[in-house]
Amino acid sequence: MAFAHISGLDHAVIMVRDLGAAADAWVRLGFTVSARGEHSAHVGAANHTVVLDGDYVELLAVLRETDSNVIPRAFLAARGDGIERLALGTDDAGLAAVELRGAGQDATGPFSFSRPVPLDDGSTTEARFRIARWPADVTPAGVRLFACEHLTPEAVWIAELQEHANTATHIRRIEIISTDPAGDAAAMAAAIGSFTVAGLEGVHIVASGKKKAALVFLPREIFAARYPAVPAASIPDKGAMSLVFAVRDRMAALKALGPGAAQYANDRLYVLPSLASGAVLVFEQGA
Repeated sequence: MAFAHISGLDHAVIMVRDLGAAADAWVRLGFTVSARGEHSAHVGAANHTVVLDGDYVELLAVLRETDSNVIPRAFLAARGDGIERLALGTDDAGLAAVELRGAGQDATGPFSFSRPVPLDDGSTTEARFRIARWPADVTPAGVRLFACEHLTPEAVWIAELQEHANTATHIRRIEIISTDPAGDAAAMAAAIGSFTVAGLEGVHIVASGKKKAALVFLPREIFAARYPAVPAASIPDKGAMSLVFAVRDRMAALKALGPGAAQYANDRLYVLPSLASGAVLVFEQGA
């Protein structure tokens, strides 16, 4: 069933152990990275964001142990840096939680938090959010989910943060390693109120929302064949592994990445996870 108060991908959360090093790495890849922001005390975390047109990437690190970051800490201990969870958009986190519970999913929330946002003129504004969480046992292929309501979207989608030297405009797809792509795609579709499409080679695709990133579930061996330069040891048995960005100019993206970072195979321009906080970054021409 479709949900009235849950829309497509809002952002992808990449957990990192060293926040400053992660931000520097993404700058070297041609991204504009926001200033460091520290979340409300009960969250115990800080972030940098890579803001695109309608979605973004959050680089998130734990500052202090709290009840809110038990699972992210376990993720870092088990896997290291990488894509840990996905946020779906919502216009009302409270109503999103009600919808999920009405569909038999034991959602929690809404929860509120905020973080300061330094501005170029030296002043500071505040980004405020409300979220609802899917049940802890709803993790298709190991991917956690939450719904994010932006109470101050103007404090996130700041125009100067949306221009990137690599010309990235938005996240087109997220590729997720799975031992059961059909089953995990079906579970994801049921969780977010969407549908699945069967692709080639055992690949299954879930639409996250209208004009939003697709969630692509695929076997580990297919992922490895797509990106042959990625070390086998860095590919997990399950979990979100790549962000596929649309770019206005792939040659500009290639230039911004530089010869030391860019890989090319199977008509795919990509960056190794060792250079991008544990994620494979892919750059595709077009809208």
